[in-house]
Amino acid sequence: MKIIIINGPNLNLLGKREPEVYGSSTFEDYFDTLQQKYPGTELHYYQSNIEGELITKIQETGFSYDGIILNAGAYTHTSIGIADAVKAVTTAVIEVHISNTFSRESFRHQSYLSPVSAGVIIGFGLESYELALQSFLL
Repeated sequence: MKIIIINGPNLNLLGKREPEVYGSSTFEDYFDTLQQKYPGTELHYYQSNIEGELITKIQETGFSYDGIILNAGAYTHTSIGIADAVKAVTTAVIEVHISNTFSRESFRHQSYLSPVSAGVIIGFGLESYELALQSFLL
């Protein structure tokens, strides 16, 4: 099974940015743990702060991978372009958020990705990614 995790803006700052919300681990450390825990799964990781690069990566992997785990960060609430890319590909996409977006600012309550994603996992910290991964492995 070939799965990619795609992270959007500011997620490169995990471990430094608002640790009370996002925790103190870097994503790279967490990703290494996932790779060790799921050695039979080919896991890839991509992060960009740039909307167009995220769209390109979804298009590049969205016809050949078995699953995409997508945390588009703030673009979740603003990007029709990313939603269109998710809708256009044949690979299932699971939308993931580390924090419970519904317990935060009201603008975070709207997602352009949820209606076009196969599922949504919100609010379980970094474990949200593993829950998404497990959904592909069932």
